Amino acid sequence: MGKIQALPVSVINRIAAGEVVERPASVVKELLENALDSGPTRIDAELEQGGVALIRIVDDGCGIEAEDLPLAVSPHATSKLHCADDLEDIKTLGFRGEALASIAEVSRVVIRTRTGSGTGSRLEVDGGMNRGVMPEGCRPGTSVEVHQLFSKIPARRAFLKTPATEWSHASEAFVKTALAHPEIAFSLTHNRRRVHELPAVDDWRQRIADLYGSQLADRLLHAKEVDDDISVVALIGRPEDDMASGRFQHFFIGGRPFRDRSILHAVQEGYRGRLLSGRQPILFLQIHVPLSHVDVNVHPAKTEVRFRDPGRLHRLVLLAVRSALGGIITPTAFDPPSSSSSSVPGLAAAEAIWKRQQMASGSNESDRNSSQHVALYNQNNSERTLDSSEPKIFDEANDSVIKQEHFPGTDDGDIPEERAFQLHQRYLVVETKEGIEVIDQHALHERVLYEQLRERMSNGAVEVQPLLIPEQVELSSQEFEAVTSHLDVLSEAGVKVESFGGTTVVVRGKPALVGRTSASDIIREVIDRLAALDADGGDHRAVVDEVLHSLSCRAAIKAGDPLSQAEVDTLVADRHRYPGTRHCPHGRPTSLMLSRRELDKQFRRT
Repeated sequence: MGKIQALPVSVINRIAAGEVVERPASVVKELLENALDSGPTRIDAELEQGGVALIRIVDDGCGIEAEDLPLAVSPHATSKLHCADDLEDIKTLGFRGEALASIAEVSRVVIRTRTGSGTGSRLEVDGGMNRGVMPEGCRPGTSVEVHQLFSKIPARRAFLKTPATEWSHASEAFVKTALAHPEIAFSLTHNRRRVHELPAVDDWRQRIADLYGSQLADRLLHAKEVDDDISVVALIGRPEDDMASGRFQHFFIGGRPFRDRSILHAVQEGYRGRLLSGRQPILFLQIHVPLSHVDVNVHPAKTEVRFRDPGRLHRLVLLAVRSALGGIITPTAFDPPSSSSSSVPGLAAAEAIWKRQQMASGSNESDRNSSQHVALYNQNNSERTLDSSEPKIFDEANDSVIKQEHFPGTDDGDIPEERAFQLHQRYLVVETKEGIEVIDQHALHERVLYEQLRERMSNGAVEVQPLLIPEQVELSSQEFEAVTSHLDVLSEAGVKVESFGGTTVVVRGKPALVGRTSASDIIREVIDRLAALDADGGDHRAVVDEVLHSLSCRAAIKAGDPLSQAEVDTLVADRHRYPGTRHCPHGRPTSLMLSRRELDKQFRRT
């Protein structure tokens, strides 16, 4: 007898289900797409325990005829395709005929449906076993309930994360769908609590505001580029509103969310020179192309697409980003210093800066004392004032705190005296005994602030600066949940946040070390990191670390910030006071070393 045999239908369906149904978020996405294909005006989604216990999607669309219900849960049965040629002109979000069949194979599915002129029907399928169609009164449209996902496959269910993590992924799937279809009303309920109530709108910006808050939506820049039958419409975040992750980057084509490396590369090219390394822009992008120019039949998840002319799209997206950013005046990471030395290129510019600083240091004693004083940190005053014409980066009098609370085992007498100067308003060049050290001012300051915050937090002595006027921050429902679930950690880190009503929080205090950094910037940076962490199921220690990362990153000096000589000296000395300053909290190097031997070799002195 031969060794090759045909697999049973149930096994085939289980294998197919594994490609389509990965977690509750996959079910939410597939059911929402089916609902959208029915031509609804409203879709309601309800989940329990992150979607593991229950997923219910209800629409007011066209409904399903009673005689079609058994085929609706059969593999490769669909009303959206009739022949192979239809694959070249797919107008619907669903088309494979796999979603319902795969879901019904790994859970208990109950479908209630009614067409506009027909009577209601009910179908139940449990673990692939069809219980038959029964008449049942219901409203026009379709309701699909998915109970106890993977209950029949314990090994598969064991791979699911916590309900909170699964909820994070499922809600993200809902948000992407709602963003792609602002003309349809949506609602989302989790554990019987209404999370989103989104009315149908004509303005895409309004849908973004309903999901993420008007504070974010109002700052987005609009751009549109057209090339014959292809158009790109974008709402783009300003460079200063950058984020730690790309969760605020949404790409859509034909009402379908997608990811594409070429399009992402075009976005990154458009922001080149405007963002720090590792930072991500906010961007909402819609691409409109003829259906024959895009292939969505690449993967069962339907998030990958192929374009007939990817180079053309890359150019349009790049033009859209650049045109939007071209309308704002903002210094970039590559802008030259604003001083008179900006006209002198290369090493001549460095020399000009050094001469200017040496001249400043040649003033009388009182001027030197004043110059040094303004570069120090101030615990009692968040306002930064500088006696010179240069803007001040560090807060007053904080250096004295550092010298009192330096890293154990390091005395100020052990810190070498080093000559340093700022180059291109982003690097610090230091002459050392070994050679030359080039420091990234943002990366080093970020690490210093991180170590200071961690040290004070471990000692329970984070200095809190009360806000005379508490700042309100409007959040989306998802963001509000991320903040309120970590209030204890935020308070421990010196960020005093309270719920203000609805999805708004009020910030009453912030760590004194972060200086003039606004409360809204702090909260948004923290949210960005916490959301990504919660999606991966981080523990308490990881949450604390992410909060400290957020605070230090947002408060640190940036590329393009000019520093006084006293500020340069303070920051350079700080790298000897704290451990781990060779790398920023993200693991990026803070400095590069050129030894005298390497220099001699380059100049052929050896």
